[in-house]
Amino acid sequence: MVIYFVTTNLLFTGIYFLIGIDHLGGLMEVTGIELFGEVFFFSAQTFTTVGYGRINPIGFAASFTASMEALTGLMTFAIATGIMWGRFSKPKAYIRYSRNAIIAPFRDSIALMFRMVPYTRNYLVNVEVRVTLAIHVEEDGQRKNRFYNMPLDIAKANTMTANWTLVHVINEESPIYGFTKDDLTNARAEILVFVQGFDESVSNTVVSRTSYTYEEFIFGAKFLPMYHPNEDGTKTVLHLDQLDAYESVTLPVK
Repeated sequence: MVIYFVTTNLLFTGIYFLIGIDHLGGLMEVTGIELFGEVFFFSAQTFTTVGYGRINPIGFAASFTASMEALTGLMTFAIATGIMWGRFSKPKAYIRYSRNAIIAPFRDSIALMFRMVPYTRNYLVNVEVRVTLAIHVEEDGQRKNRFYNMPLDIAKANTMTANWTLVHVINEESPIYGFTKDDLTNARAEILVFVQGFDESVSNTVVSRTSYTYEEFIFGAKFLPMYHPNEDGTKTVLHLDQLDAYESVTLPVK
């Protein structure tokens, strides 16, 4: 905004000099850089419609230029205000994700897991998570991108007030069934995560996205608990710094 403001006023300052400074009344008897400053600050006052009144345009050309500059300033500030308001007022999902996605034992099988947690009191309701697998495959001698849906064991939750571990069971229906770590690496696998929920604090739907590449997959691990009851058992203590905590485990062999 500052660069745009200065550049625009430099442009109009140049136009005023082309028209002739004798078409600006009220200029001080100065020369050189001081004269340039007089015209530049007149342009800035016109652009912002401040108009202190000491300097005024004389004649059609200067008056027309000043009116066009005032119109440009009004439109600029209207657009800038809308953009800035949209940026600041945009609802945000305050969710953190684990650094890694892990391949862990799950119900006599294995599953791909990652977890997320809200880190403010903006609790979400009606939360839904969708996961998509993106891999590179070779078809007809060409490498192409392919996308597959990865169903989750639990994909919806009525509310999200603590950590949530998302689980994709790797069975015969999974797009990565039978894949080894090398297979995922060769396919340059990446899982794309999309989270959507309703934030009661702002009465609006918020979304959040993240992804895990094959370099962030860890085979043979399980997440450590993030929460425990307090001393008198009346509350639950949630440790956000344990979001990425895991331990190594042995995967079942089939």
